[in-house]
Amino acid sequence: METMERSKRRDRRSYTPEFKSEIVDRCRAGDRSIPEVARDFDLTESAVRRWVAQAQIDVGERPGLTTEEREELSRLRRENKRLQADVDLLKRATAFFAFQGDPVKTDPFIEPEETAGHSAKHCCELFEVSRA
Repeated sequence: METMERSKRRDRRSYTPEFKSEIVDRCRAGDRSIPEVARDFDLTESAVRRWVAQAQIDVGERPGLTTEEREELSRLRRENKRLQADVDLLKRATAFFAFQGDPVKTDPFIEPEETAGHSAKHCCELFEVSRA
């Protein structure tokens, strides 16, 4: 039985918006097909197809999220994740201080938060207390 060799996966490459735009323009010119352009520039056909589809969305020829909307959505998701972490931190602090009864003594709470990956500076800013 003959063994099939798997083709080695390519390293993930990134391209500038200008390069993508040039490729899309070449595809939309109509003189060459997407597979031909992809071969000429050593690109995957699926990547070129995605770039062409996104360009059509950006100019309104096709429904979907534009590049700017995708970037905004990504930024808002990151911000939401950070704010949710702040809320969780404040919930834990509220429970801690309710149990301890001394809101001035924050060190026993902040030290474990630092080990959990939260910076002391950020914790103190949220609690509006001095880092000293």
